[in-house]
Amino acid sequence: MNYAEIKYNDIANGPGVRTSLFVSGCTHHCKECFNPMTWDFCYGKNFDISIEEQIINSLEPAWIAGLTLLGGEPMEPANQKALRPFLEKVRAAYPGKTIWIYSGYTFEELTDKNYSRAHTEDTIPMLSLADVLVDGEFVLDLKNISLRFRGSSNQRIIDLKASLEAGRAIISSEQTN
Repeated sequence: MNYAEIKYNDIANGPGVRTSLFVSGCTHHCKECFNPMTWDFCYGKNFDISIEEQIINSLEPAWIAGLTLLGGEPMEPANQKALRPFLEKVRAAYPGKTIWIYSGYTFEELTDKNYSRAHTEDTIPMLSLADVLVDGEFVLDLKNISLRFRGSSNQRIIDLKASLEAGRAIISSEQTN
């Protein structure tokens, strides 16, 4: 897997100060995407063990709230394969930090075992390791710059633990704050 960028001390992609990993590769190709260069799976640099270690080390300070994955598309099947073991390391090292995932896929698509475009053997374990999923493609006609942590009104901020337990999407309190 490749990544486009890592933002340390990011305050735009989840609550508090975070480390944000922008992965490469996305098949959604949303109109007026803010990161179209990340559509290419080969864009950027190789996501290797030294990069994993840098990100994990960046999460150590108490003032860092957690990790955010976005892109590109972290939930593309090819990216899930690399990100699942990375998230396992992050969760083991920092059980109190939050993990947010931004995905153009909806919660329903990701959890549908028959939806082969996004669902793999890594999907549910990845979602189980994370706290929040911001789901849905960016839709230009629904763009709303006043929304917190999302770009268009169709996107939802989902509490993953409650949603996986209930078997349906449960909106996070972050969406109403």
